[in-house]
Amino acid sequence: MNAHPLPLPPDEPVEVRAVVNGRATRRHVPPRMHLADFLRHELNLTATHVGCEHGVCGACTVRVNGDIVRGCLVLAAQVDGCDVTTLEGLDASGAIADLQDAFVRHNALQCGFCTPGMLLCAAELIERSPTTDRAQIRDHLSGNYCRCTGYHAIVSAVAEVAAKRMSETGSGAREPS
Repeated sequence: MNAHPLPLPPDEPVEVRAVVNGRATRRHVPPRMHLADFLRHELNLTATHVGCEHGVCGACTVRVNGDIVRGCLVLAAQVDGCDVTTLEGLDASGAIADLQDAFVRHNALQCGFCTPGMLLCAAELIERSPTTDRAQIRDHLSGNYCRCTGYHAIVSAVAEVAAKRMSETGSGAREPS
């Protein structure tokens, strides 16, 4: 029988080393701190919002090692050794400038609370499925709640960017900058 290590007491900090938006980060945090709280309170990356705290609304969406995750469901300790990208990272790289412009043009954001998660998910969809259509966009974004826009403008913005990238590159992939 294999012995399992005892869990750490809640007050003993754990070390988290991760690359966040291209920068190496090292912090000691409570073992039960969620990734969204780590990003917001330890690193002042406030585009990651906390909404439902159950992984349902999508406001806390970030990328970990390239995959979309809900920051309210992942513990900070779980990203030790990982590459984390938030909206701030995608914004700084220019990777989503066209999506941001389309969201403004289509009035696809109103209060802005859901926008960071929507942009991260939309960027992922266009990267992974460049020939996406409106039905696929709706399906992919269905895990992100927006109480202001009714989604039509968001879907239109994403569809416009996907079509434009397809016509510019022939594949939908962005040219390296």
